[in-house]
Amino acid sequence: MEQENNILNEIEQEEKKLGRKALKFYNKNYKLLLLIPLILLILSLGYIAYFHQQNNDFIKRDVSLTGGTTITIFSEQEEININDLTNRLSQKIDDFNIRELSNFRTGKQEAIIIEIPIESTSEEYKTITSSIEDFLGYDLTSENSSVVSTGSTLGESFYKQLQFAILISFILMAIVVFIIFRTFAPSMAVVLSAFADIMMTLALVNILGIRVSSAGIIAFLMLIGYSVDTDIMLTTRLLKRQGQINTKLKDAFKTGITMTLTSIIALSVALIITQSFSPVLKQIFTILLIGLGFDILNTWITNASILKWYLEKKERD
Repeated sequence: MEQENNILNEIEQEEKKLGRKALKFYNKNYKLLLLIPLILLILSLGYIAYFHQQNNDFIKRDVSLTGGTTITIFSEQEEININDLTNRLSQKIDDFNIRELSNFRTGKQEAIIIEIPIESTSEEYKTITSSIEDFLGYDLTSENSSVVSTGSTLGESFYKQLQFAILISFILMAIVVFIIFRTFAPSMAVVLSAFADIMMTLALVNILGIRVSSAGIIAFLMLIGYSVDTDIMLTTRLLKRQGQINTKLKDAFKTGITMTLTSIIALSVALIITQSFSPVLKQIFTILLIGLGFDILNTWITNASILKWYLEKKERD
């Protein structure tokens, strides 16, 4: 028992030494560290601008936002080879997306989802369905498949409404932050960190080639809340509590990183469970995980460094 206590004490002492070294390094280089998120933000904005120039949009949209047809084919006696079907459809159409739904317990293919930006009333759609039926060797009926069609006007309108919702949410969040802290630099640091989270996440989502659905847009909306909660906690601790700046920053870091890592673990487990049978939840959890990863960087380097710089300058003045 005594030997175990000695080992635990040694481990605790080592952790304290590492913590002191990390804090010493941070205190010495925190202004220089601001270059890391700044460069990432500039690269992200540059890539988003390039992506918009190439695609005339900020994201790759799926049929729920562009309009089109979603065909769900339920696997019957044998699994459908997605690669072969992709090769067959690529001879008929350039823009389409195929996803697989599997049983979580067995891993067996349950269905495949084909998304094409063509309305089900067009002649081109009939040609594509004929090609699918030839590949499968049987006709598509209401028993072995389902078809959902969204008009292009409706999809575009829904997309604009979601964009407007994100913009209004971000503006209202910024207003609330400025009302709470009533100081420009700390308030601006919170808003900048949340903005950087969204831009960096958007850039990586585009790099990964994710086709964003209406659920994905909602995930970006949720990300605003996830991004700003640790920033507000950090800013409140540093501005409104008494004590040394480094002590307050250390306490805020312990609380904030626990909050974020807990969310990351929970979302990771949810992603593993749902990815095989729920593309909607998979996309939401993926975008949130990417955003929370960037949130660690922007909260504890961008926001923390700006606040530390501001408070040290205020103490000198």
